[in-house]
Amino acid sequence: MNDLEQRAEEWIAPYRNAHHLVRARDWALALEPDASEAVRLAALTHDIERHFPGGPPVDPTLAPDDENYLREHSERSARIVSEWLRERGADAALVDEVGELVRLHEVGGSGDADLVQAADSISFFEVNGELVLRWVHEGRATPAQSRAKLDWTFERIRLPRARELARPYYERAVELLEVAA
Repeated sequence: MNDLEQRAEEWIAPYRNAHHLVRARDWALALEPDASEAVRLAALTHDIERHFPGGPPVDPTLAPDDENYLREHSERSARIVSEWLRERGADAALVDEVGELVRLHEVGGSGDADLVQAADSISFFEVNGELVLRWVHEGRATPAQSRAKLDWTFERIRLPRARELARPYYERAVELLEVAA
């Protein structure tokens, strides 16, 4: 881990869901041990906008592929991460690459973006797999809406090895949801 990556890990530490971000970086490395610095930084920071007030609210009643929410969330995270990197004197090319990967972390679309997206998905199931169950218990979403989030998160994974790694976490989350519903 280089200095900038260590500083990013310290930066995200106060975020309530920092463990998800750290595990996304770890999963990116599990999938691609030689993952670039840009991939590692993007995986480590991709959801950080949720730590700062003013972003789009997480609404479990929205379709998981709601384009407006995904765009606002991803673009805001990319802006925040890019600004943070620039303030630390990161190379402009690295700032641009990390920003683009964060912007694409929900939808993928290139080799590295698919890697970040897959790492995010596996980490979501591993760290936040019970979140959708909590939505149901709190009355924030129906079981069908929560199941749609799980299915969408799994189905969007393009990398076969990542799907294989995500499957047991996905199946556990589905099982928990079905037992509770």
